[in-house]
Amino acid sequence: MAVCIAVIAKENYLLYIRSIPTENELKFHYMVHTSLNVVDEKISALGKALVDQRELSPSLLYPTEDHNVYGYVTNSKVEFVMVVDLSNKALRVNEICSMFRKLHNSYTDVMCNPFYNPGDCIHSRAFDSTVTSMMTQVC
Repeated sequence: MAVCIAVIAKENYLLYIRSIPTENELKFHYMVHTSLNVVDEKISALGKALVDQRELSPSLLYPTEDHNVYGYVTNSKVEFVMVVDLSNKALRVNEICSMFRKLHNSYTDVMCNPFYNPGDCIHSRAFDSTVTSMMTQVC
């Protein structure tokens, strides 16, 4: 189960972040911001190969004692970061990919809204409900 989900613009500022439980919110924000350095390292290591790829596939950025931090970069350089609780051992890589795909589809719906200004923080009930369903689902 995801405990924190963040969407980061290509200029490395937060478009959206949500975490549960709220008493660990600062810890999860720190994990998300730390993971940006890892994402940047992976992108620079790929260099021009990233231009040829459509997307950077979901990957484990780094593990901690209690959580794994996964990242996903779209072809428009928007980054999705997901912190997953390790207490759920049944979570497999294909389920992580499915969660990122669902998040990406919901993000695309936000971008297609004519009243949304690209680069603004995301305030969408539909996006919130998608994130909530990913945080409350138990695999």
